[in-house]
Amino acid sequence: MPKQKTHRASAKRFKKTASGALKRGHAYTSHRFHGKTKKQRRQLSKPAMVSNSDMRRIRQMLSQMR
Repeated sequence: MPKQKTHRASAKRFKKTASGALKRGHAYTSHRFHGKTKKQRRQLSKPAMVSNSDMRRIRQMLSQMR
């Protein structure tokens, strides 16, 4: 049976932390910032963690990633 390939789109969007958790970026950060509050813009710029319910699915896509 062939090896499972890493899902390249996912590999570009998620980073593994030292503890094995996954970091992700926020949505709604590409344009139209004039409609968002300063607090919203500040919080959107920081990375977020992947939720536990999505972890298994994403880890499977990144299975070949180190």
